[in-house]
Amino acid sequence: MLTVIGETLIDEVVSDTASMRAHVGGSPMNVAVGLARLGHPAQFVGRYGDDDYGRMIQQHLRDNAVPFPVRPDTAPTSVATARLDPAGGASYDFQLVWDLPGLARQTDTLLDGSTLLHTGSIATMLAPGADDVLALVTSAHPLVTVTYDPNCRPTIIRDAVFARGQAEKFVALADVIKASDEDLEWLYPDRTPEESARAWLDAGAAVVVVTRGSKGPWGVCRAGEVSVPAPPTSVVDTVGAGDSFMAALLGSLVDSGFDGAHHRDELRRITLGQLTGMLQYAARAAAITVSRPGANPPTRDEMVHSA
Repeated sequence: MLTVIGETLIDEVVSDTASMRAHVGGSPMNVAVGLARLGHPAQFVGRYGDDDYGRMIQQHLRDNAVPFPVRPDTAPTSVATARLDPAGGASYDFQLVWDLPGLARQTDTLLDGSTLLHTGSIATMLAPGADDVLALVTSAHPLVTVTYDPNCRPTIIRDAVFARGQAEKFVALADVIKASDEDLEWLYPDRTPEESARAWLDAGAAVVVVTRGSKGPWGVCRAGEVSVPAPPTSVVDTVGAGDSFMAALLGSLVDSGFDGAHHRDELRRITLGQLTGMLQYAARAAAITVSRPGANPPTRDEMVHSA
């Protein structure tokens, strides 16, 4: 079992050429669904309201065979409005509630049987829930592989200095990190994304991956650095592409037998060939996602047929 903790919300997608459509989203929730579709049992830990949008989230998780142990609360379900530009790129506005009191006290229950804990995005930045997530990750570190994606949202957390400090708390605990080049340029404007990734590797991570859009992903581990090209595809929109990449990266990590705290030393000895294969697999998942509307990650069968 894999565990993903973070926000879920409703994406209201708006454009000048189509009616508004609402669908379930949120970066960590998308990762949990992506893992499940790739054949990796994953539970999702996050909050949602006891309202119509909350029931949409519950149904979406059920439809994708993702368990969700946290019950709804009385606050409204969070909403993100994604406005698409003519090229299919998305800009976001958020109405958020993020609070999971007492989460760290449930470590043994929530992580029973888990070999990997993934988190990131708004859940690791927005108070008061970010403190609860950090406490859970800290207590879980001796038990599981920890993975992290900052997935920065400057429209929500506007202070880059604060966001940098918050990210570095999770970087210090993470075994595998994925960040976009835009994330790293915003967090560390005085150095290149690759330099920032190398610094995060020096902070203790085994693997740091930088996604670079059409340039393809780049990764660094103790064996060296590698980049792979982005697969050719026709872009419909970019919603959920990074989350599909993250899910496939983690799925490949599990397929390679690197999950579990007892495999931490092995993960730090990952070879460039192994990392290359993981990046190629994850890039294919992202390419499939951008070829169709919304955060719609591929299934394992689709990945096999796209190889």
